[in-house]
Amino acid sequence: MPTMTVDGYPLAYAEAGSGPPLVMIHGTLGDQRSWGGQMTDFGARYHAMAVSLRHCWPGTWSEGGDFTIARHTADIAGFIKGLGAGKVRLIGHSRGGHIAFRVAQHHPELLEALVLLEPGGELDASLGGAPPAGNQASAFGRAAALIAEGKTEEGLTVVAEHTGGPGAWAKRSEARKTVNRDNATTLLGQINEQRSPYAKAEAQSIRTRTLLAGGDQSQPQFGRILDALEATMPNATRVTIPKAAHSVQADNPAAFNAAVLAFLAAA
Repeated sequence: MPTMTVDGYPLAYAEAGSGPPLVMIHGTLGDQRSWGGQMTDFGARYHAMAVSLRHCWPGTWSEGGDFTIARHTADIAGFIKGLGAGKVRLIGHSRGGHIAFRVAQHHPELLEALVLLEPGGELDASLGGAPPAGNQASAFGRAAALIAEGKTEEGLTVVAEHTGGPGAWAKRSEARKTVNRDNATTLLGQINEQRSPYAKAEAQSIRTRTLLAGGDQSQPQFGRILDALEATMPNATRVTIPKAAHSVQADNPAAFNAAVLAFLAAA
């Protein structure tokens, strides 16, 4: 498994193919394996790389203050620079979509194109955010408390049902459950991640050509974020993937891959 050391930490990643660089960022409780359904298709046209964020599998979480949005944003920017291959196509899912948004905001010179797949977080008042803001932090806090007590399955169920609706954990494949279990303790770091809400001025500042993607069966909070970003980002288009909930790339990889490849080819 290849690694690249960024600010003293070895970031592990999976890779496939050759050609222009394409980097993928996983979401909460995920790692590089979250993109298993994309490696072959994306690797046929690009040098596809799925990065495991700092402390995610094959790494481990330990006490400390470096499981933050800012730290992971800096890691991805450092990884892209370390490739020495010029601008990349950057894809982020859920929490990884939030990180990808921040990379585009702070390091636009690194990006050729951007794909935000149901980016996670909340909207501030400038984008119509209103109560019940904080629901995600509350749900993830409850889940982290359960995991800290050794009740891992119960905690993972809370996260799965918050993002995927009732029964989401039970419906998940064993392969996906294994990835989540392997990363369960990262939630203890994530509850202190210092994630800021999306703001209108931030979204307006991102000029990178962007694809906003979501599933037709996803929970409404993700649609609200996509709606706000679609109305605000100046160079964004949107696609809805059929037969998919929040884990769009796993629920319908063929349709998701085709949509992303078509978007990237149209540059």
